[in-house]
Amino acid sequence: MGNITTSADLKLEIQVLEEQQTFHAIQLREQFFLITESLKPANLIANTLNEMKSSPYLANNAISAAIGLTAGYLSRKAVIRESDSNLRKLFGAVLQLGITNLVAQHPDNIIAFGKFIFQNIFRKTETNYSKP
Repeated sequence: MGNITTSADLKLEIQVLEEQQTFHAIQLREQFFLITESLKPANLIANTLNEMKSSPYLANNAISAAIGLTAGYLSRKAVIRESDSNLRKLFGAVLQLGITNLVAQHPDNIIAFGKFIFQNIFRKTETNYSKP
C-alpha cells in the first residue's frame, strides 16, 4: 500500500484488499475442512494404523503394550475372582500394574521364557530302544 491520493487509487486499493480477503477466506475454509476431516475418529484410526505400518518399532511397542495390558488384566482377574475383600482388590490392582509394566518392558524375555517352557513341557520324549 502506497500513498493514496485520488479516489480511483482508493477504489483500486479497496478492490485489491477485497480480493485478498476472498482468497484468504477460501484458504481458511479449505484448512477448516481438512482439519475436521483429519479429526474424524475413522481417519484418526486409519492414520494411526498407517503410521504403525511404516514404523516397525511403533508396531512392536503397541503389540508389547497390548500383551502387557492383557496379561495384567488376566492376572488381576485370577487374584480377585468374585471377592469382596478390599485388600484382595488392592493386591489385584497392584499385581495388574506390575505385570503390565513387566510384560510391556521385557517382551523379548517373556517370549523366550514362553518358548523354553513350551519346548520343555510339550517336547516328545525320546526313547532309545536297543536291540538285545
